[in-house]
Amino acid sequence: MEQHKYLKYFNVLSLFDTKRTRDIFQVNPTIPVQREEAAQIHVDVHDYNAAALHYHEFTEINECKVFKDNEHMSWINIDGIRKADIENICSCYNIHPLIIEDILSVGQRPKMDEMDNILFCLLNMLYFNERTGDVETEQISIVLGKDFVISFQEDADRDVFSSIREKLKIANSKLRQSGADYLCYALLDMIVDHYFLVMEKLGERIEQLEEKIIRSSNTRSLAEINDLRKELIVLKRNVSPVREIINGFMRSDSVLLQERTTKYFKDVYDHILQATEFTENYRDMMMNLQDLYLSNVNLRMNEVMKVMAIVTCLLAPATVIGGVFGMNFNIIPLTHHQWGFYIAVGSMLLIPVVMVIVFKKRGWF
Repeated sequence: MEQHKYLKYFNVLSLFDTKRTRDIFQVNPTIPVQREEAAQIHVDVHDYNAAALHYHEFTEINECKVFKDNEHMSWINIDGIRKADIENICSCYNIHPLIIEDILSVGQRPKMDEMDNILFCLLNMLYFNERTGDVETEQISIVLGKDFVISFQEDADRDVFSSIREKLKIANSKLRQSGADYLCYALLDMIVDHYFLVMEKLGERIEQLEEKIIRSSNTRSLAEINDLRKELIVLKRNVSPVREIINGFMRSDSVLLQERTTKYFKDVYDHILQATEFTENYRDMMMNLQDLYLSNVNLRMNEVMKVMAIVTCLLAPATVIGGVFGMNFNIIPLTHHQWGFYIAVGSMLLIPVVMVIVFKKRGWF
């Protein structure tokens, strides 16, 4: 048994691999991934119009079917993904099987589709883990149909839609006065706005790391640079494709989107452009931090080499004098002189002092 613990070291790649790197890069969309189904689901429904709002909470998906074609706007939010429940609700609302497949997928690239008078978008909600410093993702699927919006979330414990729920309680709010397309815009806008909170946290880490590198550069600093670069890869991978999603809504000719709602999607488009620029800026800052780290390491090495060179120069006269008087000849000046030893030692001390004065005047140290 004891010999097996050493077998992992025969795999060279394992010495340079980390779990975080595998989570980020080892994604193969051609291999079907088995999603771990939720133990239970939670469904909350906001059924509303300009005059009234009705809120319901369910634990069974079948109870949502009564909200179809009831002449109200319905927002059905499902926390927890289970294959049978997703297929059940999607069949009730005539959602295409390809959309069902995307909802059940894992690690899907953010995208937007239009099928059978249904608009569908999939993107990731981002969270910043304060404990580990990682950017965590939660896949969100949003289905827009006639007078309804269905959102699918993986995690019931985290949500950024609480402010939308509060606005729905206000009778004269824009959400209550508008259609399902405006609710879809509000959900997308809330997800995009939350990206900036994550980027703010990453920006603080970059600033702290920059100060740390300026004060003292060590191997730990280089490891933190690599960790931050991985999180920026996660950020860019999830933020950049959202621009295509919003652009798809702006260019869509679907009857589900009213012309007056297009300007709101334009506002989200401006935000996602700004977020994309921030990710590029952060990437450049990380490259600059790496260059700064290497410059500090080289500078410190140059300082060490300079000190060693000065010490070598100061010891050179003593080495020469000691070598001369240590030669095996009978006739060497001052060898048999009564002050010869003191003259040699004095020269060994005096010459380095003179050299230090000369070096100092020339500004070599």
